[in-house]
Amino acid sequence: MTYSGPAGVAILMGLFDGAPWISTQLQSFLDQDHANWTLTVADDGSSDAGPEIVEAFGQRNRDRRVTLVAGPRRGFAANFLTLLRDHTGDVPYVALSDQDDQWLPERLSRGIAALAPFGALPALYCARTIQCDAFLRPMRISPLWPRPFGMANALVQNVAAGNTIMLNRAMADQARRSAPWAVKAGVVAHDWWLYILASAIGGAVVQDDAPVLRYRLHASNAMGRNDTPRARWLRARRLFNGTFAGWIDANLAALSQEHDHLTPEARRAVSGFPGLRAPGVVERLSALRRLGLYRHGRIDDLLMRGAVVAGRL
Repeated sequence: MTYSGPAGVAILMGLFDGAPWISTQLQSFLDQDHANWTLTVADDGSSDAGPEIVEAFGQRNRDRRVTLVAGPRRGFAANFLTLLRDHTGDVPYVALSDQDDQWLPERLSRGIAALAPFGALPALYCARTIQCDAFLRPMRISPLWPRPFGMANALVQNVAAGNTIMLNRAMADQARRSAPWAVKAGVVAHDWWLYILASAIGGAVVQDDAPVLRYRLHASNAMGRNDTPRARWLRARRLFNGTFAGWIDANLAALSQEHDHLTPEARRAVSGFPGLRAPGVVERLSALRRLGLYRHGRIDDLLMRGAVVAGRL
């Protein structure tokens, strides 16, 4: 699929010690079948040659408008949120990029085609990935989430892969406005926050069943595989030791600043969430039923319900 229209895309990339991999990712931008893009890279305090590689890339491709800026040095989520906050371009689309993937040639064009019908309605696009080893040898395709995307899922699970996310102009404007609150609240994952925000304001969340990039998995990933026994064990542990509840609290704190922009459903969800922490298990389960919360994956959903029973969510 080739998109031949003039729509511009602002690519926002977070960088931290990415020198071993970033050249492959930069080349994949040049290989896109949609050529109208710019690139802003926020270096979050690299101690390697990553920033110099970006600068050299910009020198070789002056027509692309490549910009290197300093990140806030507060972790990957704050780095991306700051990029979104400071993005002032008037382009129709914004695409988020990790430093160590390899985009397939249709990555941008598929996102544009999926987002174009929504016009002025805020919309977020995400897709599947080809999970690869450190040498980009394919291992598997990421899961296809079977249940609907939306507020009832977004509050308790992040299924929007940040390295595949694209935003239309309306959603990028919403993200820019909300980013300072999200940084202040300490949200742990920018992609999860964007999924929550899009759902909470009545925006569209579009899942592409096709993979759009090769996701390189290696020891330095900020977020790695989530389908291994160890990953499942860590998720269960976080659900029951209070870590996940703290993450949700940060998201809710940021969301509280959006009250005037929330849908009635989102307002009910935010106001009803404390019921999941009521003293009695019957009250907690009643709150869960009223909110209709769910997680993709039968085991993950059962674990979430177990955390509610245990009073840990």
